[in-house]
Order: sequence, then structure tokens, then C-alpha cells
Amino acid sequence: MSELKCPDSLKEPTVTAYSVNSSPSLSPQDEKRLPTPSSESINLEGQTKSSPPYHVFSRSRKLQIVCIVSLAAIFSPLSSNIYFPALGEISRELNISMSLATLTVTIYMIVQGIAPSFWGSFSDVIGRRAIFIGTFIVYMIANIALGVSTNYGELMAFRAIQAAGSAATISIGAGVIGDITTSAERGSLIGIFGGVRMLGQGVGPVFGGLLSQYLGFRAIFWFLTILSGLSLFSILFFLPETLRSVAGNGTVPLHGLSKPFIYHFTGQKDAKPDSVPSTEKKKVTVKTVFEPLGFLGEKDVFITLFFGAIVYTVWSMVTSSTSDLFESTYGLNTLEVGLTFLGNGFGCISGSYTTGYLMDYNHKRTEREYCQKHNLPIDTRITTKTHPDFPIEYARMRNTWWITALFIVCTAVYGVSLRTHLALPIILQYIIAYCATAIFTINSALVIDLYPGASASATAVNNLMRCLIGAAGVAAVQPIIDAITAQYAFILLAGITICMVPLLAIEMRWGAGWRLERSERLKRKEQVV
Repeated sequence: MSELKCPDSLKEPTVTAYSVNSSPSLSPQDEKRLPTPSSESINLEGQTKSSPPYHVFSRSRKLQIVCIVSLAAIFSPLSSNIYFPALGEISRELNISMSLATLTVTIYMIVQGIAPSFWGSFSDVIGRRAIFIGTFIVYMIANIALGVSTNYGELMAFRAIQAAGSAATISIGAGVIGDITTSAERGSLIGIFGGVRMLGQGVGPVFGGLLSQYLGFRAIFWFLTILSGLSLFSILFFLPETLRSVAGNGTVPLHGLSKPFIYHFTGQKDAKPDSVPSTEKKKVTVKTVFEPLGFLGEKDVFITLFFGAIVYTVWSMVTSSTSDLFESTYGLNTLEVGLTFLGNGFGCISGSYTTGYLMDYNHKRTEREYCQKHNLPIDTRITTKTHPDFPIEYARMRNTWWITALFIVCTAVYGVSLRTHLALPIILQYIIAYCATAIFTINSALVIDLYPGASASATAVNNLMRCLIGAAGVAAVQPIIDAITAQYAFILLAGITICMVPLLAIEMRWGAGWRLERSERLKRKEQVV
């Protein structure tokens, strides 16, 4: 595989060098190679006084766009979670074992992991709108086919196609946010993005249980068809193209498929006739499709993604085993099982939402510490592009330790809690989901920070690792529970997570140095080219 081409935003080193109070530091040799701009050259958002804004959209306009892409991204978790309460009915109606019924979740997760790697690459080249529209059409067709499916083979095949259509919405949505935001404001918007889309985790199983109980499991897919049609309508009418090689910072006039229907009536108010994108548009090639896989060869990126994937897998194993465990342990019907997923769902929503604002607070806190250390005005807004030695890893990860510890403890006692009142495992599911989603949100923001010029592709690779490892976990959870009981199964999962904790320390200690090496390597390659 050929080397990755450096995104425009990475042509300057983006590395952590100096310690910020308790933050980790680089070696003296690395520090000598890092320039620090003077305070005179920096204005709000870390830009020079003469430079144009990173994006012309107002905060309220950015929130509108985030809401549109968040509602679109609901369908990836919703399509998976709305299905969980119906597994028992599917097993009975199609006359298959629970393990085979669970494999329809596994195939969904496998395709959910693979598909965004391709869609994300295309969206970083062609544009966000075109891929959004195309994937939604695929998704709607798959749901219609699932609604009339009559056997297990059809269910498996069209679940895979359904995943191919829905999974890309998360990586493309993250790409849109990366297009229009700086690192200082990105945390809260990523949190909102995660919180809104995780609404599917909260209400999906309730709707799934209700529809399956009274109308049959196929009604779930007709419900998804109608909802996805409404989301596609909002994209067609209100979502402008944001890819910076097409739309620039929002001032480039949009045409054709890049132009939302609403602009035909209101006009593009921020457009300037002579404005052109500052980033050159790439061509779609085979290399473009597979290029994001090269991100996994970067040590800091791999460690970040692998730790997040393990947490995702453990959480997925807790979630996917809920239906069978609660039916057999507490004698619940399909609707009642769906209601028990509310704890998990609202844990996801609150975890993403609060962590987004926590990251913004931590970013500002680290900025203040950095400014004090370097004698800069206290209100200077810092980015890794303008201040390459800003410790972005530390700013993002400074709360990961206690979140991970709480996740491990709750996972360990979850299996034992199934011997008690139903309320306790539901409460533990809330905490497990809260902590898992908090870690996902931190990981997502950090990956976008590491590759801001290819945010959709980077998020797709994040999704790839999570879903492939998660699919293996979901396929294995029922046999593990059958072999050693639920009590010891979840203690085992907690132990596996403990073994992964050193990865956090490795990233905090050496991640910045690896990022420096990558930046210099890519810079040398650009000079040769």
C-alpha cells in the first residue's frame, strides 16, 4: 500500500511537546523541532488577524447542520437496537435457534464496520451530500425488502444491505462537523451529534418491542422506511455541501447536487462570486478507497482505536445478550424487554451529551494552562495548526481514567446483578452505556483532531475497527454465557478491559512523539512531490 497523502491541515506539525502542568511531555530533542507562534500573530480561533474565518456559518447555523446530520446518523444505531427485542420472535417464527438469530446482528455489525471505509473515502473526495443521498436510497430499498422477507436467508442478506446503507451516516456526519468546526468548538458539537444519534439507542428498543409485540417483527422495517424517507427529505432540502474542496469555508457558490433545494428559493447568502476552495479536490481512485486503512499503521491512531473497540465490544456484548437473559431470568415478553433497554439508551444519550461539553471545558482549561506556560494572552484561542506543541491528546483524554474505571467495575458486577431485582441490572446498563459512550465520544473527537483534513475517512476506520471486533464479541457472547454462566462471563469481560488500560498510558506518554514523526514524514513527502 502506498503512503498516505498529507491532508492540507497536516502540512504543519500537529504534535504535543511541552507539558501543561501535569500533562505528558516530549523528549528535549522533539521539543527543539517544534515552532511556537508568537502571541502577536494569533487571533480568535488561533488564526492570523488577516486570515478569513475557518467557516462563515454562525453558531446557530452550525447547530442546524449538526441536527440534520445527527438525525440522519440515528439510523445506524437505531437499525441495530430496534431489532434486539424482536430476536426471540424471529427465532420462533423462522424456526431457528437464538444463536442463529443473533448472527443477523453479527452480519449487520460486520457490514456496518466495512461499508463506511468506502463511503467515507468517497465523501472526502466527491462530497458529503451525494453520498448521504445515495446511501439513504440503498437503506430504504433494503428496509422494503426486509419488510417482505419470508426466510432466514433473505433476512441475513438484506440486513447486510441495510447496514451498508445506514452505517455510512455516522462517518459522513462526522466529516460534516470536521468541515465546519475548529477543535475549540468541536467537542460540544460532537457531543450533540453523538447524543442525538444515540436517541436511537434509547427509544429504538421500545418501538421495536411495541411493533414486534402487536404487528410482528416485519413492521419494524416499514417503520424505518418511513422515518428514513423523512430524513432524506431534510437532507435534500436543507443540508448544503460542506466538503472544503468543494464549498471552501462556506463562501464558494454551490451548484448541482451540492446545492440544497432551499437555496433555490432563498439564495446562498454567504456566497461570494469570486470565492474558490483553498483545498484542491482529489480524484476518485482505487488508492482513494483503501487509503484510510493506512491510518491503522499509525501507532497513536491504532492504540486509540483499539482501546475504544474493546470497550465497544464489551458494551455490545452486554446489550446483545439482554433480550435472552431478561426473558429467561425475569420472564419478560417482547414489549417488556424493549422497555428495559431504556436504561442503556439514555445512558448513551447522556454520556455523549455531557462528555461533549466536558471536552470543551477541558480544551479551554488546557488552553489556559498552555497560555500561562508560554506567556500568551489568557484569551488566546489555540489550535494544533497554529500552535503545534499544544497537547491535544491530553486535552481530550484527561478524564478517561475515571470513566474507564467506572466502566470496568459496573461490567464486573453486571452478571451477579441478574440474581437480584430487575432494577439493578437496568441501572448498571445505564452506567455501562454512559461510560462506553463517553469513551467513544472522546475517541471520535481525538481521531478527527489527528486527521482533520480527512475526518470522514478517519471516523470510518474508527467504525471499522469497532464493528469488526464488536461483531466477533456479539457472535461469541451467547456461547460464553452458556459455557461459564452470565456471572463469570461479565467478570471475564471486565478483566479483558483491565488488560487494555495500559494502552491509555502508552498513548499519553508516547502518542505526541509518534504524531511528530508522522508530521515530519508527511512534510518531507510533500517537499519531494
